Amino acid sequence: MKKLLIIVTNSSGNENIPNTGVYLEEFAVPFLVFEKSDIEITVASPEGGISPVDENSMSCSNPQEWDKCIKILRNTKRLSQVDYKSFDGIYFPGGHGLLFDLVNCREVIKIIEYFCCNDRLISAICHGPAVFVNTSIVEGKRLTAFTDEEESIMKLTELVPFLLETKLRELGADFIAEKPWSEHVEVDGSLITGQNQNSALLIAEKIVEFFNRG
Repeated sequence: MKKLLIIVTNSSGNENIPNTGVYLEEFAVPFLVFEKSDIEITVASPEGGISPVDENSMSCSNPQEWDKCIKILRNTKRLSQVDYKSFDGIYFPGGHGLLFDLVNCREVIKIIEYFCCNDRLISAICHGPAVFVNTSIVEGKRLTAFTDEEESIMKLTELVPFLLETKLRELGADFIAEKPWSEHVEVDGSLITGQNQNSALLIAEKIVEFFNRG
């Protein structure tokens, strides 16, 4: 059985972007796919405990089975108490919350560098790839993430700490952008990235495929 560490934010944003956190679809859809695929899942955050859910990702149309995922996000493990070296891969769901804690978290940076050096799965979706900006893994890598155009459509260009697509390109990434809200995933070796929430199912399937090859 493969072991996957899902790392989520503890932040609900700031005065510019309040009521954010994890984008629920980007956590729940993959989580349920992983669970059905007999992948052992651990969900952790820097502080443990509650990982806030972005209010924009909550609606009456959310499937009832996502309720279980919300409960899991209310009681995450503290990252420092997790033996990250025992995992086969890591996954970072998006949501603006992580821009305010995971991006500059030394523990997260250390874990990403370890997984890169040991050729283990590193995966992230939407704003999730923001966790790469303070690591050495970006240059020359083919990847995707929430695009500058999508951020502009959300009218958050002037409010986010940085534009993710622009930042990743500056760091030397081979950034592949499709049309806004496209279902789009890039696979470059053991690095798997998705563009936005509509890519949640596809990235989960690609992660399962990666593990099944190993």
